[in-house]
Amino acid sequence: MTDKTILTVNNLALSYGSNPILKGVSMQLRRGEVVSLLGPSGSGKTTLLRAVAGLEQPHEGSVTIAGRSIYDAATGTDIPAEKRELGLVFQSYALWPHKTVFENVAYPLKLRKVARHEILQRVQEALKNLGLDQLAERYPHQLSGGQQQRVSIARALVYNPPVILLDEPLSNLDAKMREEARAWLRNLIVEMQLSALVVTHDQSEAMAMSDRILLLNGGVIEQQGVPQEMYSQPQTYFVADFMGSNNTMKGRISDIRGDSARVDLDNGISVWGLRRTNATIGQAVKAVIRVEQMRLADGPGEHRTEIELTTSMFLGDRFEYVFHAGCDLLRAWGKSQEAPGKRWLEFPPDAVWVF
Repeated sequence: MTDKTILTVNNLALSYGSNPILKGVSMQLRRGEVVSLLGPSGSGKTTLLRAVAGLEQPHEGSVTIAGRSIYDAATGTDIPAEKRELGLVFQSYALWPHKTVFENVAYPLKLRKVARHEILQRVQEALKNLGLDQLAERYPHQLSGGQQQRVSIARALVYNPPVILLDEPLSNLDAKMREEARAWLRNLIVEMQLSALVVTHDQSEAMAMSDRILLLNGGVIEQQGVPQEMYSQPQTYFVADFMGSNNTMKGRISDIRGDSARVDLDNGISVWGLRRTNATIGQAVKAVIRVEQMRLADGPGEHRTEIELTTSMFLGDRFEYVFHAGCDLLRAWGKSQEAPGKRWLEFPPDAVWVF
């Protein structure tokens, strides 16, 4: 283990009866780093977080925090959750309704029998860091959702845990508050140099908050990397489909030149794209292009096709165009409203992936 590695998970496996949930997952978290566990429901991301926390029982593998073995199937080591010294932030916030903000945040310190004067000092510092110092005597029902979330985080941070675990920390907030809370939480993590493992199903949230993303699929890590790499260089169709807003079209390969392939699509269009598959000429594939990479063109040209524009939708900062091509509805973005009718649409070959 390097000095910078704070959490190491090695070959963790866990099943519910005969149903495998984690199938040998390995990962590391470095000091001051935020890693998001991203994936659809049932992919194993929450189970992995709970296994690290000691709330789920794996049957294989090991977990080490700051050089201390907290779980090892081979040696029978299994430190109870309350002795793993981890900060936990749950989706529900799990605040005591009959305790004030101060009492909620102080609770983990009281459990650890910390001296009263030190509890006062540490709770006041935690509340100040999270902008809650004026709310210390309020009860949870007197707080907004965003304030309750901050209390939950303050409680997790009050005893300076080596790693903070956050399970869908923003999911109970409305869309506008989520964006604000996302920025606030990322800023807090950077300022306090926290080491955080975050579970989310929202790719935008993961990209905004994370230094690295682990995308889980069916109990294994499908791909991992920095957000830009995960978004721009997907290695499989699952990753491309999950990480962005896409146009996905079915067809067959009609030509191959090096790392590029031409696909004759079922909707009557032919496109060139980057090969992410070993499929050969004549085989069925999918062509994927991000919505923001589709370009409305001013006339005919290479990699352009004339397609029927059916409607323009105003989204505030842009318009979304909907095109009708065969059985497919294709989407593109632009700055101005366009009337229905035939339009030239460009499919840049370096922005099309063939899976």
